[in-house]
Amino acid sequence: MTTLSPFMATWYPRVLGLLRIVTGYLFIAHGTAKHFGLPHVAMFDGLQAMSLPWIAGWIEVVGGALIILGLFTRPTAFILSGLNAFAYFIGHASQGNVLVPMLNGGELAVLYCFLFLFFSVAGAGAWSVDSVIEERRTG
Repeated sequence: MTTLSPFMATWYPRVLGLLRIVTGYLFIAHGTAKHFGLPHVAMFDGLQAMSLPWIAGWIEVVGGALIILGLFTRPTAFILSGLNAFAYFIGHASQGNVLVPMLNGGELAVLYCFLFLFFSVAGAGAWSVDSVIEERRTG
């Protein structure tokens, strides 16, 4: 493994943290739309309790909040990666064109799946509760 240049060593954790926060913010909106109507998305009106979208909505709310905070980032991101893989194969790939997400509306699910997979390996980056906990543990 190569060592990072001073520039990369300084900015990598910050950009990673920013990517995590923005991703969590965009992701949590899927759950809040399902359960709180914010933002309002008509297809979530009258969502059936205990249905797959209802359960996924709570996972999106809780998981999105944890990702924004950077708390339990690696396990949370791994679970959210799996959630999005399921969302793709259950909700989008079944519409046809399995290998072309652009044609079945699954681009966002695939992108979230791989973003969260990345966070499960890379960690939270800067500005996270995980980094504060790690600092206290080691320092």
